[in-house]
Amino acid sequence: MSPLDWIIFLATPALVWLISLQSRRFITGVADFLASRRAAGRYLLAVAGGTASMGAITAVALFQAFYRAGTAFQWWQNIFLPVWLILSVTAFVSYRYRETRVLTMSQLFEVRYSHRFRIFMGATMVLSGVVNYGIFPAVGAHFFLYYCHLPRVLELGSVAVPVFPLLMAVFLSFALYMVLLGGQLQAMLTDCVEGLISGVLFLVVAGAILAKFSFHQMFVGMDTGRPGQSLLNPFDMGRQHSFNLIYVLIGGASAIYTTMSWQGNQGFNAAPANAHEAKMGGILGNWRGLARGLVFTLLGLAAITLLRNPAFHGQASVVKGQLQRIADPALRSQETIPLALSYLLPSGVRGCFGAMMFLMMVSCDMSYLHSWGSIFIQDVVLPIRGRPLAPHQQINWLRWSITGVAAFAFLFSLLFAQTQYILMFFAVTGTIFLGGSGAVIIGGLYWKRGTTAGAWTAQILSLVLGVGGIVLEEIWPHFPLNGQEIFGLTMLACASSYGLVSLATCRVPFNMDRMLHRNQYARSEDAVASRTRSSIGGWKRLLLGFDESFTRGDKAISWSLFLWTTFWFASFVLISLWNLFQPWNNRLWWQWVVLQLVLSIILSPVTTIWFTWGALRDLRRMLLIFRHRAVDVRDNGQVIDHRNANEVGCIGEPEAMGAAPSPPTPAAAAEGARSR
Repeated sequence: MSPLDWIIFLATPALVWLISLQSRRFITGVADFLASRRAAGRYLLAVAGGTASMGAITAVALFQAFYRAGTAFQWWQNIFLPVWLILSVTAFVSYRYRETRVLTMSQLFEVRYSHRFRIFMGATMVLSGVVNYGIFPAVGAHFFLYYCHLPRVLELGSVAVPVFPLLMAVFLSFALYMVLLGGQLQAMLTDCVEGLISGVLFLVVAGAILAKFSFHQMFVGMDTGRPGQSLLNPFDMGRQHSFNLIYVLIGGASAIYTTMSWQGNQGFNAAPANAHEAKMGGILGNWRGLARGLVFTLLGLAAITLLRNPAFHGQASVVKGQLQRIADPALRSQETIPLALSYLLPSGVRGCFGAMMFLMMVSCDMSYLHSWGSIFIQDVVLPIRGRPLAPHQQINWLRWSITGVAAFAFLFSLLFAQTQYILMFFAVTGTIFLGGSGAVIIGGLYWKRGTTAGAWTAQILSLVLGVGGIVLEEIWPHFPLNGQEIFGLTMLACASSYGLVSLATCRVPFNMDRMLHRNQYARSEDAVASRTRSSIGGWKRLLLGFDESFTRGDKAISWSLFLWTTFWFASFVLISLWNLFQPWNNRLWWQWVVLQLVLSIILSPVTTIWFTWGALRDLRRMLLIFRHRAVDVRDNGQVIDHRNANEVGCIGEPEAMGAAPSPPTPAAAAEGARSR
């Protein structure tokens, strides 16, 4: 790292910190701290939410997978493009979740199932989440330790201070300070600023890589895979044991089944201004990820080129020599690409990439600290306590809990020895909660006959199989299933048990309209004006997500995503069929990769400018809402008789949740017709 690199690296977080200091004065209620007073617009959700979900650990995990399986592994992910399109444009789960007006997912579980189930799910969610998060500080600290070529020990007079725990403490303290400052509002503001800065840094790093390596040099590096382990040809990876077709199929199925189950971003899930903004934020998020996907693919290609192209043998020898000094195989695989990047990126750009990774790390840390700390108080401690707190007391409890999560993560990272790929660790630790939660969430939001007994059965089974999988992997060195395969079997078992037990125990269908605030239960602050009086055809609703609330601009955005996705899926089908009869060689596969890169290079600057304008506009609107919208002190996550506390006595009639609701008024019926 040159002096210029350090200036860029240190100036970027300082700028973010200065901009974000304004949030604390807006925090007056629990909903402010947990969900930004439900005031986030679509671009803010796409930029800030996308930044928080893509941490430095995710980048390192993707580098691991890319170095082992290349673009061949990515090819098979196209199988699920139509499904992901439908999930995006219909806002599967996220639309109905926002309609419930809950602050956490476990609050929904109490509304839909029972008080005890909320506590159980909150505890399970926190257990799974904090163990999963436990390696984040270690991965981040190791990345910067090797990328910046920092010493292992810092000599302070006669005292020798290990640098690894020091880095973890500094990084965690920065993220902790930021999130304690203003909760979800602070996270939203910080992640938005970081996302906008990172968007520019993405383009700088991508430009530097394209200036250093030609596409031909990249091809020579990628054309070095062994038979059965090709980095380019997806039909020649049969000996790939970790990141193979089975991994992709289970991953794609789990992405559908566990839609919005993982609560590392729970504050963003509850923050949309209304359900329509939640839908549009999800659609726009697909475009927001274009520049990010481009730069990380180029970074992986550049590292492989340096390490495997004979033309760069001298530099590769230096990097490999550094890697041989890392005794731990798991750590060595994590640092292969970061070390290569530290040698190949030019001065200045090296600092840009370091700053980009730091921003991603802090954004993700803030989101996870906020989520797991908030869930522990909101869904475990306060439901057990049974009595509400004053808003300032509740916010203080949340802050102490968040601090506790940071302390646990520091100690876990310091003591835990990771022995497997990061993505595999994610899969097996996530199984504890995710194996059953998909059925519980989807069934709870879309199936009026789902029951509390079915939910209990699915989640207990998930806990048993998830913990059992972790134990077996630790005590059985040659256990025949990896983390992803354990996850797949657990999902299948839990979904089946939820359906069967619910069918056997359902007596009275659940009142979905009241939970989703539809018809006579609709709330004026969530209303979206109807843009058309004509009905929307079924295929347009399914494939484009159109409803009566869509503007012309909304339709254009949805159409663009539909056409873009259709093009790539059609290409996937045609090329796959072609290869069944006349296989491509590696050069043809590389030419296809280059085409994808060129299209992304053309579109990435456009999307960066587009989202910068949109996010700044939404940020201004959100702050105006904070100045002018009154705070509802009862909107604190408490549930009374299967209803959010601030709704009791305010909407609808106090009939039992299983009873049929009274006929809606004409105005309410019209509002309900506009709901999805």
